Amino acid sequence: MQKLQPELIIFDLDGTLVDTIVDIASSVNYVLSQFGLPNHEISDYKQMVGNGFRVLVQRVLSPEKSNDDIFFDKILRLSMQRYEEHALDRTRPFPGTVETLESLYRNEIKLAVLSNKPDHLSKKIIEFLFASVKFVAVWGDNKDRARKPDPSATLELCRNAKVDPQKSLFVGDSAVDIQTAKAARIAAVGAVYGYRSREELELAGADYLITSPPELLSIVEFK
Repeated sequence: MQKLQPELIIFDLDGTLVDTIVDIASSVNYVLSQFGLPNHEISDYKQMVGNGFRVLVQRVLSPEKSNDDIFFDKILRLSMQRYEEHALDRTRPFPGTVETLESLYRNEIKLAVLSNKPDHLSKKIIEFLFASVKFVAVWGDNKDRARKPDPSATLELCRNAKVDPQKSLFVGDSAVDIQTAKAARIAAVGAVYGYRSREELELAGADYLITSPPELLSIVEFK
């Protein structure tokens, strides 16, 4: 395996750095239950997350309910509110993530987060769970930025970090992340331990696959 010497590594958040799925699922299911709507399994949520909270709510509702703008907005607002209150109940870094990031940081590799999760929640989770690691940027969903797989935010992160995209690396657990990296012409690492399948990551064109966060260190060669 050819090793890389990235100057910047951009990480997805949910399913890549942190396991958030139980808090997301329980929050949305709670709201659905209040309206007598069917709940979804954790395995379902693993397939539905990744494109932002609005898309998630579209996916949990039936087409009929989703097309009712007033009802949809109510479910979205209440789900967001519930999740904000419970976003750190059971959310934790994947095993070995903190140590992996600390090692990268000690070796002077710049670190960033790019998520389709709401911006303030992305920052809240990172600040709470990764206090020992310094990120050059933590960007979530923001009305002023296009969501992944649009590559513009990724390229802006590179510019802000003063790093050539070709000297960067993107790590994520879904096809959306791999597509983002490909569109930005950045090497893509698929996190097989996350929420999507190895097949999805391979089909999306991941350049590398890792089965645990520490395995990322086997790809990176320190200067």
